[in-house]
Amino acid sequence: MFSPFNFLLHKSSIKQLLPEEKRTFRLHLGYTVLDNFVAGVLTLNEFVFLRSLNGSSYQLSFLFQFSVIVFIFLILISEWLKRVKNKQKLIRLTGFLTRAPLAILLFFPRSPEVLSSTSVYHLVFLSLFLIYYLGNPIIFPTINLFLKSNYRHENFGKLYSLATVTGKVFMLITAFIYGFILDYDKYAYTWVFVLVAIAGVTSTVLLSRIHYVENELDKLVIGFWQSIKKSVTGMRRIMKENTPFRHFEMGFLFYGFAFMSTITVTTIFFEKELGLNYFSVATYKNSYNILALFMIPFFGRVLGKVDPRKFAAVTFASIMFFLLSLVLTYYYPQHILIGNFKLFYSMIPFVLFHAVFAATMSLLWSIGSAYFCKPHEAGEYQSVHLFLTATRAVFAPILGVIFYELYGFVFTFSIGAASLLIAIVIMIWSYRREGRGNF
Repeated sequence: MFSPFNFLLHKSSIKQLLPEEKRTFRLHLGYTVLDNFVAGVLTLNEFVFLRSLNGSSYQLSFLFQFSVIVFIFLILISEWLKRVKNKQKLIRLTGFLTRAPLAILLFFPRSPEVLSSTSVYHLVFLSLFLIYYLGNPIIFPTINLFLKSNYRHENFGKLYSLATVTGKVFMLITAFIYGFILDYDKYAYTWVFVLVAIAGVTSTVLLSRIHYVENELDKLVIGFWQSIKKSVTGMRRIMKENTPFRHFEMGFLFYGFAFMSTITVTTIFFEKELGLNYFSVATYKNSYNILALFMIPFFGRVLGKVDPRKFAAVTFASIMFFLLSLVLTYYYPQHILIGNFKLFYSMIPFVLFHAVFAATMSLLWSIGSAYFCKPHEAGEYQSVHLFLTATRAVFAPILGVIFYELYGFVFTFSIGAASLLIAIVIMIWSYRREGRGNF
């Protein structure tokens, strides 16, 4: 009998899996597909908030901010997670408490007059997604923990990448279909998010069914607050003593400001300046994501051969050029209509540069910090990286909207590009000054 599960394993040339590995992969694949269905819907979330709910620019900045700022509590949550004995039960409870509330959107009005007359619905919408994102610092760290306990080392990368690629394809398809539906009914999000709530809860139930037994060696002998103090001291030590990594994070400071201050304004630009419909936004986003999937293997090999600061300079340059492509589109908005899709000629370089950015940043974000340390220190270095990212999210998104409201699109995108140029200079300067580190 044909089985999609066996078909994937056969096509990927992964053979001789242990029974527990097969069981884990089925659950892992199910979780990934459902989670990427949710991700596909969230691809258009900011555009939905702006166009369907008539949300304001400042409110929109909070929607993106919530997705990142939750990681500011990463140290506290990580230490707490180490002390939770029944992690499977915690995952199920977290999934229900943070994903199920999205079904409340079913009761939102389908009237622009009602939505424009009060901010209550906008605040409820934002609150629901703050709750949703609060689950991520709990769920995400446990995924690798569960998988590493069930996959053998030689199969971990293959099975993880297979599930990830399958999930990404599902995400792209979901975004296309969702954009198409929204163009016919801009209030379709009300019932779609019921499906999202069901998928989100179900995905965490599947994840929680992966077998995991806490290792006796993992039991902690020091207190909670002592662990927090030790983690904070370790972060300060890393930033003080590891000069190349400090320079790397300085570059990320300017990159992070540029990215976070322009991402919300880009959504506003698509809606107010270019007048894009949902399907067009989904097409542009999916186009660079599809190209990125093909680029990732190539850039993965490149990252293994060059210093991460040189790699970061390329990444920062790609986002700088796609921001400049938006400036070009502002001044030269020539376009053609292809069915329901609005193709701006100057958005073609935007897609190409964004594809390079998506491919390189997915690698640099996940494993870039690990190149500056020994293998056993990778988790600590990534925690520093995530914490600093979260602190930038406190001010950057709202500053971007303030720049836009006061000075317009071109000024905001230009400030972002200038910040990225500084980040590039820091990376090149650091590499030339410190040389290739023996991390």
